[in-house]
Amino acid sequence: MDKKKPRLLVVEDDLENQKFLRIFLKRNFELEVCDSAESFYVKLNENKYDIILMDISLRGEKDGLQLTKELRSQEKYKNIPIVGLSAHAFQRDRDNAYQAGIDIFITKPAQGNFLLENLLTALKQKSGITAG
Repeated sequence: MDKKKPRLLVVEDDLENQKFLRIFLKRNFELEVCDSAESFYVKLNENKYDIILMDISLRGEKDGLQLTKELRSQEKYKNIPIVGLSAHAFQRDRDNAYQAGIDIFITKPAQGNFLLENLLTALKQKSGITAG
């Protein structure tokens, strides 16, 4: 019997990155992609997700840190695993991400297998869900 794939919401505003993530992660996750704070909240209201992959440096009104803080302040989402993806590799960026509530911080460009491994780890640690 086929196990149901965990639902992953990818928050990423770069089209090339979106394509890569879709191709690479669709085998292990039921995947949806959004590219802004606005579309993020639309998706969040329409569906229930098991895990979120959050681009820290979103363009627009709110960045990924702001969205993460907002999620963590809501009872409904405070325990959802959030993996942060950032082009910024400074310790300050890492600290800010963890303070906002990111569970695992990964710098771009991330190797596909490394990213997948960390998503699966965050999912298992936070919610006991395993994906294969």
